[in-house]
Amino acid sequence: MNWETIIWIISYAIVLVGLCSYGIHRYTLIYLYWKHSKQEPKPAKKWDELPVVTVQLPVFNEQYVMERLLGAVSKINYPQDKLQIQILDDSTDETVEICQKEAAKLRAQGFDVEYLHRTDRTGFKAGALEAGTKSAKGDFLFILDADFVPGPEIIMDMIHFFTDEKIGMVQTRWGHLNREYSLLTRVQAMFLDGHLLLEQTSRNRSGRFFTFNGTGGMWRKQCIEDAGGWEYDTLTEDMDLSYRAQLKGWNFIFLKDVVCPAELPVDMDGFKSQQHRWTKGSIQTCKKMLGTIWKAPVPLYIKLEATAHLTANFAYLLLIFLCVYSYPAWPEGITPELGRYLSLPIFLFASLSIIIFYIVAQHQLHPRTWWREALNLPLLLALGIGMSINNQKAVLEAIFNHKSGFVRTPKYGIGEKKEKKDITKSRYKALKSVATVLEIVFAAWFAYATWFAISEGTWMSVPFLSIFTFGFLYVAYGSAANRFNWGKNKDVIIDTGSEDAVQVTEK
Repeated sequence: MNWETIIWIISYAIVLVGLCSYGIHRYTLIYLYWKHSKQEPKPAKKWDELPVVTVQLPVFNEQYVMERLLGAVSKINYPQDKLQIQILDDSTDETVEICQKEAAKLRAQGFDVEYLHRTDRTGFKAGALEAGTKSAKGDFLFILDADFVPGPEIIMDMIHFFTDEKIGMVQTRWGHLNREYSLLTRVQAMFLDGHLLLEQTSRNRSGRFFTFNGTGGMWRKQCIEDAGGWEYDTLTEDMDLSYRAQLKGWNFIFLKDVVCPAELPVDMDGFKSQQHRWTKGSIQTCKKMLGTIWKAPVPLYIKLEATAHLTANFAYLLLIFLCVYSYPAWPEGITPELGRYLSLPIFLFASLSIIIFYIVAQHQLHPRTWWREALNLPLLLALGIGMSINNQKAVLEAIFNHKSGFVRTPKYGIGEKKEKKDITKSRYKALKSVATVLEIVFAAWFAYATWFAISEGTWMSVPFLSIFTFGFLYVAYGSAANRFNWGKNKDVIIDTGSEDAVQVTEK
């Protein structure tokens, strides 16, 4: 056995242990969900007199969704004299005029509306929230991103939990306004359902740390201040603040049955941009907080769970290695038979855990029709693989302290109304990713690997290699289609949030 083979075996063993460890963690989350899912949280009591709540709306260039957002906020069932609305606007386009006009309408209806416009984006979203918190009248802050559409009872569903003075934050579960828009949005919804239903419920109800999702949740202002306030040295200020607050002893509540729907990215570059920010921010938070967590006086099982949570995106580095050294790039001495035995643990602990994880999530959300969503599992696996280059780039940027701004995900007001518009005329475009070139290279490599497996008769490898091929090809094609306007006449569903939808045009 030569040195090349020995190095390959050692490296593969590291990848094997790493991916299997994250797979075992996923099985653990499934177990914790089944054990604790029926333990519904209840408020200790109800307020005798409702407290003042400030609704904070951090905004940056969101002209297509502001009317919809503010219209939904105005319909929230909460006493007007106990409600303040803060529009925290960092915009540089027509969103400024739209916000001012809509704020004036709300004031005319009797709402207490504060419009704060910053001429710089210091701290990005965290900076806007920090500025708004200084003048917030409420002791409780309900945060909503611009693409969310809260239901009328959303505040009443959360506010009574704060009668317990130890509760620092209450998080609702995200819904999906445009789930059925395309195959891409349906798969995104499945990804989010797994995280928002299984992971958050498991962590919260088993006494482990869990995190504010950045929107659709309410904070006690005192909790934010006690934890050190909003900080913007990471791209996931929500995760960062969540860990700091819980390490201070504050308790959080997750309401899996209270849904706050939002708009999913409809184009591949928008999805990539969102995933890049979330991935990079989580690794930044890992670097910032993991040492503090291990020094904290909390049980070992909580430290282990937090470690698995904060390091989860390192799995993308392991996945890229697996791609590079996959069959038929095995060194001398590694036969297809031996390779199958080496790959079996990855299938049982990594791939199969993913399949079960998302099937359980869909079964819980759609007991009668879950199998229809399960038909999209091959694409979910393929999309996860295809996104690995984009996300491992984000991991490396975080590791090596590469600075980047908070890049917003373009939203177009796509919702449940069935009016069709041409989205290609939108002024908002997602940033193009250089990862597309590597995605094409990897798609070509796995296409060759699939052909080679067929020619060699190693049929067990063909389904897995085909998923890798399709995953990289699908993600690369999605980005290329955006870049070169392929299918530019495609109609899309635009919901402006008003009775008379307006044409979305480029200025």
